[in-house]
Amino acid sequence: MRQRSRQRRREGTETKDRWLITYADLITLLLIFFVIMFAMSRLDIEKYEVITQSLQLTFKSGDSLLEKGSGITGSADRFTHRNPPSAGDNGGKQAGNGEQGTNLGPDQQKESDAQQDLTAQAPLTERELSFRKQEEELLQLMNVIEAYIKDNELEDQITVADLPKGISITLSDRFLFDVGKAELKQDSAKTLSKLASLFSKLNTAISIEGHTDSLPIVRASEYKDNWELSGARALSVLRYFIDTQKLDPHGFQYAGYADTRPEGDNTTEAGRQKNRRVEITVLRQLQQ
Repeated sequence: MRQRSRQRRREGTETKDRWLITYADLITLLLIFFVIMFAMSRLDIEKYEVITQSLQLTFKSGDSLLEKGSGITGSADRFTHRNPPSAGDNGGKQAGNGEQGTNLGPDQQKESDAQQDLTAQAPLTERELSFRKQEEELLQLMNVIEAYIKDNELEDQITVADLPKGISITLSDRFLFDVGKAELKQDSAKTLSKLASLFSKLNTAISIEGHTDSLPIVRASEYKDNWELSGARALSVLRYFIDTQKLDPHGFQYAGYADTRPEGDNTTEAGRQKNRRVEITVLRQLQQ
């Protein structure tokens, strides 16, 4: 009986401790996993050096597009690559005859480089020349208008700005129109005539845009809303240029934007006054 009780006690103890076997196996597997990960993360120094030397050799033996360059690292033999050596770096030899050359001073070197740059430049196309000429004309136009504004003390009525799309001339509605009207004032004819004389010399398109504030149109007005008023004001300026000044209508375009493109705060009188305007833009584009 005693032997049986001892045997049962031993079997019960072994059954309770069997989880240690599974736990030990898990710990062993985790250890093996981390050992493998550590081994895979170590760099092979010899292979890394071989790859590095191979890349450096490839880069040094290639030709560079940079002036005075020879290979990407700039340390390759300048007399073995396909690109010819640059001026002023002949290794002490004159090109073509092998004679000893003379060292150029800084000023002479700059002049020599500039001459080579001019020689290497491709001739400008007809369109490129036209654009260059147009830029000169636009710059001159802006200078003339700025001088006219200053001479006539119109700084609070007319502004001019050089924008990416062209030279923008902004005229206040007080200078051009009465309140709620689209008929030009007689006092504006002098300035518009001056602009027309300048526009007649240009070979580009001119955009005329009308803008208003956000206040609704009064019932007594002949225009339904600000869209009609802004378009009518832009059209009045256009009509002056093509009907009165006889400019070519093919070079013009006009639009009315109402209050959709404000430049000031419509909640203040100063902002609303800034928004009521006509913009005349001499566009940066060539006529066909």
